Amino acid sequence: MHNFPVGETCPTVSLRRAPAGSRFYRQVSPPACEILKCTSTFRHFAFLTILSLCIAAGSNAQEGLKKETIDITSSFKPSLKEAAKINFNAAPPVPDSSRPVFKYNIPVNSLALVYQPATVSAVALNIDSAAKWSASNFVKLGYGNFQTPFAQAGLTFTNGYNSTLNILGNFISSKGSATEYQQYTKAGADVYGSTTNASKQELYGRLGFSNEAYYMYGYDHNAFEHTKSDLLRRYLGFDANVGFRNTELTGFGLKYNPNVKVGFFNDNHSAREFNAVADVPLEKVINDELSIHLGLHGDYTQLSRKSLKSINNTLFTVPVAIQYKNDMIDVHGGAIPSWDNSSFKLLPDLMADVKLSGEEAILQFGWLMHYDKGSYQRWAAMNPYIDQPDTLFNTRIHETYGGIKGTFLERFFYNVKAGLVQFYNMPLFVNNYGITGFQDGKSFATLREEKLNAFQLHGEAGVVQAEDFSLTAKFNWLLFNKHEIYPAWGVIPREFDASLRWKILKDLWFKSDLFFFEGAKYRTQDGSTERLRSPVDLNAGLEFRITKQFNLWLQANNIFNNTYQRWNQYNVYGFNILGGIVFNFSK
Repeated sequence: MHNFPVGETCPTVSLRRAPAGSRFYRQVSPPACEILKCTSTFRHFAFLTILSLCIAAGSNAQEGLKKETIDITSSFKPSLKEAAKINFNAAPPVPDSSRPVFKYNIPVNSLALVYQPATVSAVALNIDSAAKWSASNFVKLGYGNFQTPFAQAGLTFTNGYNSTLNILGNFISSKGSATEYQQYTKAGADVYGSTTNASKQELYGRLGFSNEAYYMYGYDHNAFEHTKSDLLRRYLGFDANVGFRNTELTGFGLKYNPNVKVGFFNDNHSAREFNAVADVPLEKVINDELSIHLGLHGDYTQLSRKSLKSINNTLFTVPVAIQYKNDMIDVHGGAIPSWDNSSFKLLPDLMADVKLSGEEAILQFGWLMHYDKGSYQRWAAMNPYIDQPDTLFNTRIHETYGGIKGTFLERFFYNVKAGLVQFYNMPLFVNNYGITGFQDGKSFATLREEKLNAFQLHGEAGVVQAEDFSLTAKFNWLLFNKHEIYPAWGVIPREFDASLRWKILKDLWFKSDLFFFEGAKYRTQDGSTERLRSPVDLNAGLEFRITKQFNLWLQANNIFNNTYQRWNQYNVYGFNILGGIVFNFSK
């Protein structure tokens, strides 16, 4: 540190501005000797002066930047580098001249029903064995050689949207010449109606009326005499039913179809029968493969006879089952608790179909029981010559079977099954010769067989070509091997029938039916058992159009003119022929 004498001043340092354009100052230094004489105060002053100059230089630099401009010589455009592409060189397809084969799951359109006593009447003419007339509004009239007037009419009313009403009426009467009082008349009318709402729920109903008259000509006319009025059996029937069902599944996967039916039936000998049936089936669809079935079924019948106590017959069942179905199997398994006039039975309900090769071969198995309700009306439909029954009972049928069925080549179908069947409380109809055995036997008494065992073989086959051609055949064979009280009187053990429908030309149709059955056993006047003759019956018909609204038709029955009996002592009609006209007034 240097000391200066008193009275002397410190040397000064002069700062000069640098030439124009320079941001700095330059210092003009004094001689070196003077510098050495500066004190610390001078040093402090110099430091502050230099610091101020630096700050001033920084401010001038910022002001200079604000005045500068930026020149853009080109705009920036981002881009991706082109990627290498894979080139596909497609080869042309190989020509294929083979015919494609499409497979469709077409269900077998055949039914394999357990045997029931035939409802064929000895005097009933099967006038028109073809399918029902397809016209919606028509009148069909004809006449035959056995004084046989024939009439049938159908009307259809619809709004074209959701409601339909159908009316069908029929009448036929015939009188044979070979046997006195060989005569019958059948007339009836049915009204069907249905309507569907916006929720796809259908309300449907039916009204039916029937009037049938038969004369009991099956007796020895040389040994017995009867007036015509004494031989008359007239049956009047009226029934009505109403139901409500959904045509599409509900949001909870339910299908329902509750329905109620009531019927009235009476004869011309003061017998009156009332029947009421309530059925509530319900199905819960869980998915496309699994569903649950539940139902309630009640059937009540009351038969009232003049001066006799009324007969009641009730049947109540609660079917419960689970069904599993996929592309290969269809299994229905469950049980049916039942009360037959308060007698409880648990009925099995097991059925299964297993596909071996699509729809061409399907194995079928079954173990099930069901009831045939017994009533005066049902038994009179099977045999119109029965006496008023003294009791009513229900037939329980137990089936165990296995078989195979299928459809192939889109047109052919078959169904064959074999198994064991038991009939419990089977109604048998036998000629009533009275206690003494000297009556004429023209009427039939109803007997009750507790149990009939049989081996059953059933088969169906056919070919169907749309609506132009169909040929079907079926047979049923019952080999009875055991009974408790009575043999199988009145039951047909073996039967075969075939049916042909052929649209030969656009306006020409041909039809034919062939029937064969082994004659049933019957009880003779002395109590022994005999068998009726086994017949072959052939029917044929022809229908052709003559104008847009008129058709002509011709029907021949029992072409072989065979004489045979379905029920003992009642010969059927011989060869008969009918013909007529059809007027079609559909729009």
